[in-house]
Amino acid sequence: MTVVTGLGGWMTASTDRWADVYRDVHAHPELSFAETRTAGIVESHLVGMGFEVTTGVGGTGVVGLFRNGPGPTALVRADMDALPVLEATGLPYASTQVSTDAAGNQIPVMHACGHDLHVACLLGACERLAESLDTWSGTLMAVFQPAEEFGAGAQAMIDDGLYTRFGKPVVVLGQHVAPLPAGVIGLHVGVAFAAADSLKVILHGQGAHGSRPEASVDPIVMAAAMVLRVQTIVSREIPAGETAVVTIGTLHAGTAANIIPDRAELGFSIRTFNTDVRDRVLAAIERIARGEAATAGASKPPEVESIASFSAVINDEAACARTLPSLRSLSPIIVDPGPVTGSEDVGLLASAAGAPCVYWLLGGTDPAHFDGATTTDEMAARSRDLPSNHSPMFAPVIEPTLSVGIGALTAAAQVWLQQ
Repeated sequence: MTVVTGLGGWMTASTDRWADVYRDVHAHPELSFAETRTAGIVESHLVGMGFEVTTGVGGTGVVGLFRNGPGPTALVRADMDALPVLEATGLPYASTQVSTDAAGNQIPVMHACGHDLHVACLLGACERLAESLDTWSGTLMAVFQPAEEFGAGAQAMIDDGLYTRFGKPVVVLGQHVAPLPAGVIGLHVGVAFAAADSLKVILHGQGAHGSRPEASVDPIVMAAAMVLRVQTIVSREIPAGETAVVTIGTLHAGTAANIIPDRAELGFSIRTFNTDVRDRVLAAIERIARGEAATAGASKPPEVESIASFSAVINDEAACARTLPSLRSLSPIIVDPGPVTGSEDVGLLASAAGAPCVYWLLGGTDPAHFDGATTTDEMAARSRDLPSNHSPMFAPVIEPTLSVGIGALTAAAQVWLQQ
């Protein structure tokens, strides 16, 4: 049993400088592959610390190298992009930013997943490591990655010569803020984050006047039937001992109430831990799309297009064992959150380098919400009632989240940066 009482009174040293950076980045979020302002902030701070800095890696990515004598290279990563979400936190530094999507629509932008905090934490860790050169030896590779939300940023940096230009690391380290109590760290060995697939499905029908549905093949009815049918994939086609998530996040069709359109477009997000389950889910979605089109009498088969796909994040057992003592020195409570159905492309950085990955959760919720919880199950139950990542209300408490996050990245890097 893990005791989690008393967290409300546990705090760490102030990190005012990086808290200001966090609030600034939070107030000025940028969408995937558009993180130019954020990259500029990162570049300015890294240069001031004495790093060799390269910008524009993989689009808007930033790589900072600090060489401190002989020894290995350790990669520490933070992502930078925000989401098309309208912020509703009411914070004095809340985002009021808007941007333009690929279709030309004006959309709100918010750091609803905590990448702003990730940036501030890694900058803080870089500063500490640059000021404590007698505690480590080797090369610190600080990677500030674009477009994690697209699942494309890590691969873009790899394709742009990340490892041929800057060398290969012996480990990939990182963290993600989550609705755990601030001060708590969550680390799971093995498959830690799910694989992710994003699909676009276009159903083709036949347009007609709304008063004459008999002259149409209605793609909206097809889409509605498909939305319901795909709910049976997990409940009826996936074994009870396996895990899969199938979410339809977008459905677009039509321009007017009295016009039956000739197409409908659905956006899918699929999360799996097992490659066989992944293949089964993807095949089922395509089969259902074709089946609904055939049932409706569509003259053209549906289009099923993969928009993004990246593998599960696998935390290496030996690497976690080596890193864990350093994390224990920063947090009084380490929990095993189990596999997370959220996804991350940080694993691509590790697999491309042939290096182990150690990626942990960083608690970011006011510990007062968890007062009285005495087990990890009770802590998880409290988390379900709180705004989570991607919510317009998601707002990590700055302290002790920032202090623990900076300290965790610093201590973990020091473990690996030894001759």
